[in-house]
Amino acid sequence: MAVSPTPKLTPANFPCLDALQHLGPFAVALSGGADSTALLVACAVRWPDRVHAVHVHHGLQTAADGFEAHCVALCQRFNVPLAVQRVNAVHAAGESPEDAARQARYRALAEALQHNWGAHIQHMALAQHADDQAETLLLALSRGAGLPGLACMPAVAKRHGVTYHRPWLDVPGLALREALKAVGETWVEDPTNTDTRYTRNRIRAELLPVIAQAFPSFRQTFARSASHAAQAQTLLQEVAEQDLLQVGNPPVIKALQQLGEARQSNLLRHWLALEHSQASAAQLQALLVQVKACITRGHHIDIKVGRGFVRRDGAVLRCYNL
Repeated sequence: MAVSPTPKLTPANFPCLDALQHLGPFAVALSGGADSTALLVACAVRWPDRVHAVHVHHGLQTAADGFEAHCVALCQRFNVPLAVQRVNAVHAAGESPEDAARQARYRALAEALQHNWGAHIQHMALAQHADDQAETLLLALSRGAGLPGLACMPAVAKRHGVTYHRPWLDVPGLALREALKAVGETWVEDPTNTDTRYTRNRIRAELLPVIAQAFPSFRQTFARSASHAAQAQTLLQEVAEQDLLQVGNPPVIKALQQLGEARQSNLLRHWLALEHSQASAAQLQALLVQVKACITRGHHIDIKVGRGFVRRDGAVLRCYNL
């Protein structure tokens, strides 16, 4: 693969990175694809002494070694310290390969920061862009997701002790490739990106072009809808926290019954999340029915929720995870 002999200054058409300006030393999650390569180049030129990089080697395809080689060469040319984290992202039976790889990647990114550079770096920039956000929203809609799913990817989020920043969620993916071409930089194409057995790839290859013809500004409008959903979810979270203070933890059934069904549902989802559990829509509805019917001392509540159960224990509900 041909590479530029020396780093070039990023041109004015590189997307804005002002959202990262306030950070001290931070890392870029560098896969070697066009998006993360663009982010690494733009950050390294703007903040040459502040940027580090982490590459996660999944080992799921023969092209993985080529991705690592590209990342090593790129970081050497831009004098960016690089940590390579190898993971086993093979999915378990019944688990989505995409979900397994994503979970493994986030764990690996956090572990890389814990074990490199004196564990002083706690911020990481991700190169996800407007097309990724649109795909995520369409996937959420196809699954009948609630507000947390429709909120899609936040611009800033904390996970495993790392604060993740997505400065380019309003930037089309094509703009990143054009910016790289303008400075003569190359990237590695992931061969799985064209495999339409994966739902996200089908959306990208078949659905987004059709949507773009009908709604040319869909990236901006989809992002705005996701932002509205995120704001609404934040409000519901605050209501749930206040209601849980009133109802108690574990929830007192009589106090829970004083709330309307929507607030009961909102509170129970919040409480279950605190208990590291998550109810399906059907499970939550069954639990609401039982809570409403619980008006006698002998009424029994035993509902399967996630991998465990919610059961009545005297005056309160308790969650038991298996």
